[in-house]
Amino acid sequence: MDHPFQGSLVALITPFKKGKVDEEALKKLVEWHIAEGTDGIVPCGTTGESATLDYEEHDRVIEIVVKQVKGRVRVLAGTGSNATAEAIQITRHAERVGADGALLVSPYYNKPTQEGLYRHYKAIAESVSLPLILYNVPGRTSVNILPETVVRLAGIKNIVGIKEACGNLTQIKKVIELCGRDFTVLSGEDAQNFEIIALGGRGMISVTANVVPQRLARMWDRYAAGKKEEAKGIHEALLPLHEAMFFETNPIPVKTAVALMGKCEEEWRLPLCEMEKQNRERLLQVLKEYQLI
Repeated sequence: MDHPFQGSLVALITPFKKGKVDEEALKKLVEWHIAEGTDGIVPCGTTGESATLDYEEHDRVIEIVVKQVKGRVRVLAGTGSNATAEAIQITRHAERVGADGALLVSPYYNKPTQEGLYRHYKAIAESVSLPLILYNVPGRTSVNILPETVVRLAGIKNIVGIKEACGNLTQIKKVIELCGRDFTVLSGEDAQNFEIIALGGRGMISVTANVVPQRLARMWDRYAAGKKEEAKGIHEALLPLHEAMFFETNPIPVKTAVALMGKCEEEWRLPLCEMEKQNRERLLQVLKEYQLI
């Protein structure tokens, strides 16, 4: 089976300028990623500050990315919400404007049961024909999509994969074993990219790819070509950079890094704010070590 979403996908930041989405910077970022070999663009995820985008902006960011990409790589639009009706609305829009698929974070804050999670995703899947990727990130949502629930959901035709950021390799291994090779498992935890791929994952949705897209793409390409030791070497060389991306809450460090590289403004929306001076200094040091600034 073809895995339409595989390799290095970037969890793209959303650049702001004077309180608004910086559309020109966004388009340039898309072009840069394509030139650097990124396999897919994921707008409006956690790293894209989706939680502080209003509906209009959320739809617009996805639309801009789809138009700019022009079919050259896959666009996996972040369309999740903790209200099922809301997620359906955003996902339908992503389908209308031509996204290749949708990434759906599990409902956060309201802590649904496993049955509630199943019904949530089933309702979304039935409302669109778009391929859907589940997104499990318990550290953000307070809910863990258990492997048994993933298997149930994998039985729905257009639910084609999961982004796993549960941090538990034993759980991820179980998902891969239970769901089989036709189901796409992607790493959602940069520090575990290599381990998840080695278990049978098909790539990663990466925060760090915002900063070193070429290196993440090369890591996957080497692994896919059977050069596993080379891929492992690339992964291990990136570990201090992965760590730096989480000196503070994501996406604060990664957006700071992209801004320091001259590709966007250093601007967030409250409740996110600029880095503490000490952490920013630590980040600067790491970026210099990787010759990024």
